Amino acid sequence: MAILTNGKRIFIARHGETIFNKVARMQGMDAHTPLTWEGCGQAARMGEAMRHHIRDPSALRLIASSSGRTLQTLSLICEQIFADWHTHETDHRLREIDVGEWEGQYYADLFPDIYELIDREHKLFKKFALSGEDYVAVASRLREWIADQRFERDMLIISHGMTARVLRGLLLGMPEQEGYGAPIARSLSQGSMVMICDGVEELVISGDGSGEKA
Repeated sequence: MAILTNGKRIFIARHGETIFNKVARMQGMDAHTPLTWEGCGQAARMGEAMRHHIRDPSALRLIASSSGRTLQTLSLICEQIFADWHTHETDHRLREIDVGEWEGQYYADLFPDIYELIDREHKLFKKFALSGEDYVAVASRLREWIADQRFERDMLIISHGMTARVLRGLLLGMPEQEGYGAPIARSLSQGSMVMICDGVEELVISGDGSGEKA
């Protein structure tokens, strides 16, 4: 069942490209990897697109995971929408899937054939680090986060590729993805943003710069 948000809109963005993304290293929860120049551009474009959807930036609740890359993305979006970054909240439960001992490793060193790790069709991990998380664990912490929300204001949430997919799946009331034990929405490229209101999702901008801008 979809989560009712009392008519409030939840803007969910995936952070911009980072230096780890560019060279295919695993980031996980704790790595604080800065955005590339392209990632900064993606964040700015998300802000430009979002500006057409809001009238009063001061009424917007700003939330990010506690990772440096999400906070940097949020700062660049805030500049475009004229919101005060200093009012933001962070929540560890919005951090990326924990990849445990794989964090910082190059994908190619761990899995020379990337499709040993990634489900080609759904773009999901098929294997998980021994000290990390699976999608069931990610969904558990996100369900806890959702349960804590009262949905009294519009929100902007800056999260991560895998985490944002599970969060969107939960908010949209999607069924569990077969074989993964959690509802998981479709993949979005870096620099993408969607808007969810009462179980309905709308694309604000995709990471290549397309999507709704006006």
